[in-house]
Amino acid sequence: MARLAQTAGLTEVQSEILSTVRSFVDKEIIPHAQELEHADAYPADIVEGMKEMGLFGITIPEEYGGLGESLLTYALVVEEIARGWMSVSGVINTHFIVAHMISRHGTEEQKRHFLPRMATGEVRGSFSMSEPDLGSDVAAIKTRAQREGDSYVINGAKMWLTNGGSSNLIALLARTDEGAEKAHQNLTTFLVEKPEGFGEVLPGLTIPGKIDKMGYKGVDTTEAVFDGFRIGADKVLGGAPGKGFSFMMDGVEVGRVNVAARACGIAIRSFELAIEYAQQRKTFGKPIAEHQAIAFKLAEMATKVEAAHLMMVNAARLKDTGERNDVAAGMAKLIASEYCAEVTQEAFRIHGGYGYSKEYEIERLMREAPFLLIGEGTSEIQKTIISRGLLREYRAKG
Repeated sequence: MARLAQTAGLTEVQSEILSTVRSFVDKEIIPHAQELEHADAYPADIVEGMKEMGLFGITIPEEYGGLGESLLTYALVVEEIARGWMSVSGVINTHFIVAHMISRHGTEEQKRHFLPRMATGEVRGSFSMSEPDLGSDVAAIKTRAQREGDSYVINGAKMWLTNGGSSNLIALLARTDEGAEKAHQNLTTFLVEKPEGFGEVLPGLTIPGKIDKMGYKGVDTTEAVFDGFRIGADKVLGGAPGKGFSFMMDGVEVGRVNVAARACGIAIRSFELAIEYAQQRKTFGKPIAEHQAIAFKLAEMATKVEAAHLMMVNAARLKDTGERNDVAAGMAKLIASEYCAEVTQEAFRIHGGYGYSKEYEIERLMREAPFLLIGEGTSEIQKTIISRGLLREYRAKG
């Protein structure tokens, strides 16, 4: 049989892109990931390589300098990159979400201003929705943007910005109090341009520093503090105050496909490490892969990898057709992240005591996998989205 997680029906261009990325991962990411991760060092050389390959503009329309590829192509690229090191996929994930939002909802002026430079990686995006006192309850956002003439003045604190320091564009969700009855219709998305770095990067905007994390090292995760920060009204995404929640949710929807792809990548790598080690490690006179207890683990792991990959591909393809895919994306994110955690833990167990050593790659994967249970909405949030969608489709008569 072919190796796991193969995708049927790809175009020649898609296959060529994936082959190039896979080679890049094997040669430029996997050999360096351990050292960079343990040092919590930003993968600058790897990022430059991705710029040269055009990966920062993979879904940006060709008219704005991108490759104009589909969400499916992007998701499969992310799967390959996460197989090498999840943090590298994080460098392009929020960038991709912001580029998607501008492509779909931005004014023509905003598209011309941002997208060509985003396609080259000159402008790199981060995504700011969460706050210190809230996570999934987006409608309860406290950060406020007060209109003053042709500008807004923003005050508040945001949390969990991936690429917060290394990005130079933030898609920021803030409350503008449009007078709507529903809380989520009083939220607006702003496109905040800023310098890279930490500290007070602009008057009224401070990026305090990197948050120290259990895993997901290398990529910078930060807070953002707005204190009287002034921004022009022309930086409202789409020129549409009050539409920010729907714009952000569109971004989160494709982000969930991305997280599912990252989970698939880690699960694939965990399986690769486990099946290789199980054929090398011997007990009682034979490789442990020949013991039924280990063989059955490998069979279950492979099945979960395949199931997660297929659901991720389905969610991406559905979004590419223009169909609503909130349920499919939620299902893909739920099963891929949960299966990723399970497959990684089984790989860890197969490694025995060596799996606890920082010398072995599986130790890093054990610290990375749990993040995917939380990113872009917890498993419980996915179940809420899925159940609401099911009740919408299967509403009982009478």
